[in-house]
Amino acid sequence: MQGFNPQWLGILMFVGFFFMLLTGYPVAFSFAGTAIVFGLIGLAFNAFNFNLLLTLPNSWFGIMSDSTLLAIPFFIFMGSLLERSGLAEELLETVGQLMGGLKGGIALAVVVVGTLLAATTGVVAATIIAMGLISLPTMLKYGYNKGLATGVIISSGTLAQMIPPSIVLILLSDQFGVSIGDLFAGAIIPGLMLAGGYAIYALALAYLKPGSAPALPPEARIADSKLLLKRTLRAFVPPLGLILAVLGTIFAGLATPSEAGAFGAIGATLLALANRRLSRKVIAESALATAKTTGLVLMILFASTLFSKVLYGLRGDMLIGQWLTNLPGGFWTFVIVANIIVFLLGIFLEFPEITYIAMPLLVPAAERVLNAANELGAFSEIGYTMVWFAIVVAINLQTAFISPPVGFSLFYLQSVAPKEISTSDIHRSAIPFLLIQLLVLVIVILFPETVNFLPRVAFQ
Repeated sequence: MQGFNPQWLGILMFVGFFFMLLTGYPVAFSFAGTAIVFGLIGLAFNAFNFNLLLTLPNSWFGIMSDSTLLAIPFFIFMGSLLERSGLAEELLETVGQLMGGLKGGIALAVVVVGTLLAATTGVVAATIIAMGLISLPTMLKYGYNKGLATGVIISSGTLAQMIPPSIVLILLSDQFGVSIGDLFAGAIIPGLMLAGGYAIYALALAYLKPGSAPALPPEARIADSKLLLKRTLRAFVPPLGLILAVLGTIFAGLATPSEAGAFGAIGATLLALANRRLSRKVIAESALATAKTTGLVLMILFASTLFSKVLYGLRGDMLIGQWLTNLPGGFWTFVIVANIIVFLLGIFLEFPEITYIAMPLLVPAAERVLNAANELGAFSEIGYTMVWFAIVVAINLQTAFISPPVGFSLFYLQSVAPKEISTSDIHRSAIPFLLIQLLVLVIVILFPETVNFLPRVAFQ
């Protein structure tokens, strides 16, 4: 057809993909179905080389042999076991007792435990649901403001996107071609900045607005200091030690993330056994949850690989790449546009889909833009690197997860919230924490030293 540019078929592929998603079709099948349809259209217009699809088996085999992705099931199993064995619940109750004497103490405990659970589960839904079931009724019982009670759970639970060992960072490592250890090290300070921001807001509201977050009454606290110390040593110290051991072996270069994940899974099993919480049911449920999440990630990855092959064959990636790299304003315009794209996608999609939709297009463009900026101003010397850009994307994904009206974290909490908590209560509660996350995102963009504060890890 004269005047027809086959590259536009690649753009139409994205339109077709999102249309299928809006109809409720599963993401993996939306990827594959769209790729098949537009691959056939490309063949009809003689705009697609079918031989590209013959490389799919090698690509899939390469995915399955990638040791980077092996860390995913280990960390999921580690977190699932701690959650299903009741150790996470006991951890939250213990920290609540330690901080219950403060105004806003339970909210502060939620932030602390949310950070710790984020470092074990790596799954947002699991963390938010667990804390929603355990802490939300307690906060409402003792007169907490609904907005603070729900907002602190939503935001702290979503830290699983950022705090290592995060599944998001593992997938981004694979897409960006950078070390998992580098991303884990780079995410520590921004993750703690987010947690610190939530904690400061909760305490400030508790003290500036009396009655919004009262301290636990004396009758609800454990009066015996020896009993509280014993409970702390049993419920708080071992999980914290496990987290530090897992991350410590990675940062010290003693183990790869996959090896550290295996160590964490064994450690969680031993903790459950030591607390007499290990049973066949707990192991079976944890294994099933691990298999479901891992299977979902791999199915999306396989289908997105087919999608990418067809997009490459239609040269749609070249057209999009040209748009992104030729934006007026250069480096900073690209950073702004890329963040807007990731944020908008994050409102409607979960992180695996975004990783395999947007990153294959954004990463090559980011490399070209950064290289061009380095030639002009030596940006890499002050920290504007691909590791920095990956951390910015991770923070942005977390921000999108709590953004009203369709942020996923809002609906995770809604699924377990008591009847007195309305959907509008949850959506309004997210706004202050959304602003905190946007502030941290801006700080990390402007000050890449926050990502480069810890030394890089040597292994890949």
